[in-house]
Amino acid sequence: MAEAKPATAPTSTFNFKQTIAQMVQKNASDLLLKVGRPPTVRLNGELQGLEMPPVKPEDLKLLAEQIMTPRQVKEFSEKKEADFAIGVPGVGRFRTNIYQQRGTLAFAFRAIPYEVKTVRELHLPAALEEIALRPRGLVLITGITGSGKSTALASMINHVNQNRRVNVITIEDPIEFLHRDVQSNISQREVGNDTLSFGSALRHVLRQDPDVILVGEIRDVETLDTALKAADTGHLVFSTLHTTDATQTISRILSFYPPHQHHEVRMLLSTALQAIVSLRLVPRSDGRGRVPAAEVLINTATVADNIRDIEKALHIPDLIAGGAVSYGMQTFDQSLMKWYKEGAISYESALFYSTNPNEFALRVSGVDSASDRKFSEVSSDSSKSQPLDLTP
Repeated sequence: MAEAKPATAPTSTFNFKQTIAQMVQKNASDLLLKVGRPPTVRLNGELQGLEMPPVKPEDLKLLAEQIMTPRQVKEFSEKKEADFAIGVPGVGRFRTNIYQQRGTLAFAFRAIPYEVKTVRELHLPAALEEIALRPRGLVLITGITGSGKSTALASMINHVNQNRRVNVITIEDPIEFLHRDVQSNISQREVGNDTLSFGSALRHVLRQDPDVILVGEIRDVETLDTALKAADTGHLVFSTLHTTDATQTISRILSFYPPHQHHEVRMLLSTALQAIVSLRLVPRSDGRGRVPAAEVLINTATVADNIRDIEKALHIPDLIAGGAVSYGMQTFDQSLMKWYKEGAISYESALFYSTNPNEFALRVSGVDSASDRKFSEVSSDSSKSQPLDLTP
């Protein structure tokens, strides 16, 4: 009878550094790790499994022990999720979220480029450069998760840094892009490490002599209220919201407040707002990345009147379309038409991401519409259709 062999402890075959290096080599935006499934990356907006064995519970437990600080471990034990950023030597920086599903750990990593790209390198509308240099007011970058908000915001802060001698204070959770002082003095504060919360940081930020304030995300009425008042008192304030377009953004801002305050908030927003930039990333027709479709609203006198008038519905899309030539505004459909005419995106993708698919289809077929006669007013520049993935 054969003698029984002693049991051996299971060994982990999961190599995190090798996995995340594959993500970077593929130019993927995200890496997802979940028990029972091979590591999965998001490439050009689509999920793609790596040719690796399924991840085991002990793999992710060991990874958590390796990359998390005691404070982050404590936060996760209390809230069952945590956000932070990590640097992997020789690979890159990554925004990280750890959460729990079905009683096991799971991770989501998002690549953060070391180099902050310019507005032009990202092929964003040139109007963003002018908006970034305004002396005061509220600038909101909006879009769904993964639409490039953080990247666009970093490019605008970079433009400020290259062109203005001002004091910039950022409040982020976590810090993603690292900015080095060029002309501006930039202080980056991370929630948890450098300040207790967005609200706490904003309550004290005006005593830190800021010219420009960046709030990573507006999550509650306290943050929104402070941002609006800072913008209205002479500071340039940048932030983000998870909304799909300018109209929804204004409606969302109002929804933070009870109805009896809506008139007061409309008045404040009409004077404090400078611009709303909404983003959608559209796959390139050649499969080599994505391009940004952008809606740009500039707060002109007419727009301000529309925001203030509580008796009237918001007519923001019409005002944006009408301000393309004079103010550099553009609708999503104007932006998509430009990319389609340059051959950067397919007709199917343009239609899928358009706000008004029927009107877009009519315009492509050569049928003019009196209500949307300004499709051609967004200039086309073939130099802007090079391979691109606006990694958020």
